[in-house]
Amino acid sequence: MGDLEIRRALTDDVPAIVALLADDPLGAQRESPDDLTPYLAALDRVNRDPNQHLMVAVRDARIIGTLQLTIIPGLSRKGANRSLIEAVRIDVDERGNGLGARLIEWAIDESRRLNCQLVQLTSDTSRTDAHRFYQRLGFEPSHVGFKLRL
Repeated sequence: MGDLEIRRALTDDVPAIVALLADDPLGAQRESPDDLTPYLAALDRVNRDPNQHLMVAVRDARIIGTLQLTIIPGLSRKGANRSLIEAVRIDVDERGNGLGARLIEWAIDESRRLNCQLVQLTSDTSRTDAHRFYQRLGFEPSHVGFKLRL
């Protein structure tokens, strides 16, 4: 897989991250790569929150993947921390070579390191390939998710 670095996202990474987020049918409807202003403000908020980990996968100085890991402290499960994996995206030319699994493994390892008892994620119902991918990595489709747009 060559030299792969998984690191925190930097301001200069925002255009590449937004391009990854917009590079699928769902993302194309909700992302605006032509106006980076809201994304830069969001990165600033993310970087100021110690429970947020917006990560990029970099090879040969090119961003080829991203995900966000959120640590959620709580009272349930005897006061356990849990983590939430969001916005997993892999460059179309890099899919199928194990990069997605490497990113998820990083998130699971980091969750363990941060004393989380549970790792959770959601995936749009239309992303059937992603569902199979997550199940291959040991995730179980155990809940029904709901969203309310505000």
